[in-house]
Amino acid sequence: QVQLVESGGGLVQAGGSLRLSCAVSISVSNIDDMGWYRQPPGKQRDMVARVFGGGITNYADSVKGRFTISRDNAKNTMYLQMNSLKPEDTAIYYCNARLGFTFYWGQGTQVTVSS
Repeated sequence: QVQLVESGGGLVQAGGSLRLSCAVSISVSNIDDMGWYRQPPGKQRDMVARVFGGGITNYADSVKGRFTISRDNAKNTMYLQMNSLKPEDTAIYYCNARLGFTFYWGQGTQVTVSS
């Protein structure tokens, strides 16, 4: 069983920055790929960014150039650096990890961007 714990959410003004962290209970070097998803109020959960083996990354068009995903194998942690935040970035952000055919989720962290 893999446990994921997000942190770093909060309230920030538009244009500000936040860094989310996802602590993983196993070595992230053993994880096939990891990512961040978000779910705005009343909407579906969508992919924000994903990092694959070898450091290949993929971003949603809405966050390209503003968000950066990274993983620190030594700390068993994944990060999401969010800059130039907009009110439409307001959502619960979830950490996700894939091992083989199994996906694991964290409990989520709230990000609120005020205008």
